[in-house]
Amino acid sequence: MVIDNNILANNINNLKEELSLELSSLLSFWALEAIDNNNGGFIGEINHFGEKNSEASKGVILNTRILWTFSAAFRTTNLAEYKAVADRAYNYLINHFWDAKNEGLIWEVDYLGNPLNSRKQAYAQGFGIYAFSEYYRATQHTKSLNYANSLYEILENKFCDKISGGYIEALKDDWSVIKDMRLSDKDQNSPKSMNTHLHIIEPYVNLYRINPSEKLKQSITALLEIFNDKIIDKNTGHFNLFFGMDWEIQSTAISFGHDIEGAWLLHEAALIIGDENWIKTIRKKALQLVEITIKKGLDIDGSLFNEFDNGHMDTDKHWWPQAEAMVGLMDAYEINHNEKYLEGIIKLWNFIKFNLKDKENGEWYWRVDENGNPITSEVKVGFWKCPYHNGRALMELIERIEKI
Repeated sequence: MVIDNNILANNINNLKEELSLELSSLLSFWALEAIDNNNGGFIGEINHFGEKNSEASKGVILNTRILWTFSAAFRTTNLAEYKAVADRAYNYLINHFWDAKNEGLIWEVDYLGNPLNSRKQAYAQGFGIYAFSEYYRATQHTKSLNYANSLYEILENKFCDKISGGYIEALKDDWSVIKDMRLSDKDQNSPKSMNTHLHIIEPYVNLYRINPSEKLKQSITALLEIFNDKIIDKNTGHFNLFFGMDWEIQSTAISFGHDIEGAWLLHEAALIIGDENWIKTIRKKALQLVEITIKKGLDIDGSLFNEFDNGHMDTDKHWWPQAEAMVGLMDAYEINHNEKYLEGIIKLWNFIKFNLKDKENGEWYWRVDENGNPITSEVKVGFWKCPYHNGRALMELIERIEKI
């Protein structure tokens, strides 16, 4: 690929340098600020102003995402300080989140590492696979691959719906039925969701990279079928978010961040299994998702609104949709070489560095309002505020720009 526009080419090269500096800054924040030196592992919560809550509970999503991020960082840079953080995350997950009796990852521990909520979310098992498989990619740690494989079998044997397809949201710690399946208090209590399926196909792809098998390929193919047939709305082109057991739609909201994140993750899945029919189908769907996100979800400054539901646009700009949009736009450029996507990345990055990046305390704000004012009630580090979205976006963009 060659960029015809010399000014754009220079801007993209400058962008790569800025992204590299930002990645180093981001990882330094987590390596310096998020370590819990008193109780082990990582601090459960740091507020907007950088104040640490040393007694905050610790969630499996934060810890698996730290493991994935620093494993990927070590794999791509070979810097020992990143491996040290990845090692710490791996050991904490195994010692405090792994259920030695029933297997699988529990949801939450207290600040001392004692079980607080032992429920099993399919979403969390997926992020376990993502983290353990990436740690294996980076270190060749055999036990980590074993944990990833065990979690794959758990998802297939405990969560997979053999009748209607897909995966249910949650079970109790002993794998019995649980009434409240919600991933968070912001979600609705539906047995199946787009979000969980997106974050199952994502780790399955990473596991396939290091340990391909026909069974895993079939699982990825089945998930592509579910997205193509059940989750992508035939009328609107957006992802539907929540479903009943038989895939009846139970929501009306549109999540622009998930649409554009899903576009590149589904394309990645089609590429990894190497099925030309699926590659052709998903490339078309991915471009449609990107285009509809640009049309419906982008503000004039190039940033991405949060959600649209029942005629109301949530105009806040959350950190993670901006990160995922950069990757989604780059992926779209790689599909059809339309330089408008590169221009969109540059515009979006300018928004991020001038509005979302906390120049005083480090990292990115959780969200800003439509005028660019940070929402100070949101945390900088927490159950859902992790280095994975922005860390991954920076690594993806750096790697992809090098190939242009």
